[in-house]
Amino acid sequence: MASLRELKGRIDSTKKTKQITGAMELVSASKMSKAEQNAKGFVPYAEKLQEVVSSIASSTSDSNHPMLNKREVKKTGYLIVTSDRGLVGAYNSHILRSLMSKIDANHSSKDEYTIIVIGRKGYDFCRKRGLPVAQSIIGISDHPAFADVKNLASEAVQMYANEEIDELHVIYNHYVSAISQVVTDKQLLPIENIEGQTGATSDYEFEPNQEEILEVLLPQYAESLIFEALLDGKASEHAASMTAMRSATDNANELIDDLELSYNRARQAAITQEITEIVGGVAALE
Repeated sequence: MASLRELKGRIDSTKKTKQITGAMELVSASKMSKAEQNAKGFVPYAEKLQEVVSSIASSTSDSNHPMLNKREVKKTGYLIVTSDRGLVGAYNSHILRSLMSKIDANHSSKDEYTIIVIGRKGYDFCRKRGLPVAQSIIGISDHPAFADVKNLASEAVQMYANEEIDELHVIYNHYVSAISQVVTDKQLLPIENIEGQTGATSDYEFEPNQEEILEVLLPQYAESLIFEALLDGKASEHAASMTAMRSATDNANELIDDLELSYNRARQAAITQEITEIVGGVAALE
């Protein structure tokens, strides 16, 4: 049985850990609130861009833009959104498990796919397992701007345009609520069923013409989808961190209660032993 000194030391250290996890929970909650606002604030822009692209695509029936046309898939690109830090529960493991499940189910060789990574955890995972990584970005801020990922998004879209890959998927955690994040696998390229995704509600006049506008808008639309996934993933990351720190704080409280119970029992046993020794000594003197 641990001594009183050891139990007291464990209680004090656990209380300090509890203070740290409690503070980290508050920080994550604050970051989650801002990240949620960023993710929701980007939605109107993404929907309007999608509406415009949908209107042009539906009015241009003879468009042969490669981003709209499906081709034989010889190589697949996977863009994964992970975190740079730990202490986020199962946030990263769910994404990486989904990635490996897709690879195992659809590919027999590393030549058949490549990976674009956002986040250190995903990059380290791929590097340790020798998975092919075409592009990566590490150190994204907690509240990213489009400029932070513009180059990576442009390069990912350009890889498809250059036929280096024949389809592009993004795997990330979709933010549902503070306690619920869902792993999402979305095909970005080629863009399919865009007319059915949202109904165009406005009439547009095009200058110079639909084809040239589509040539500019489609890459921007694909890049906006990547940025939207990143914002969604960041909100999920902070929510997962907040939940993990809350669980850690609750576990610390339970551990402190158990340790204090053991400490009180040990102290009571020590006091009883001292009283017994005193009574025995008095009896011996008589």
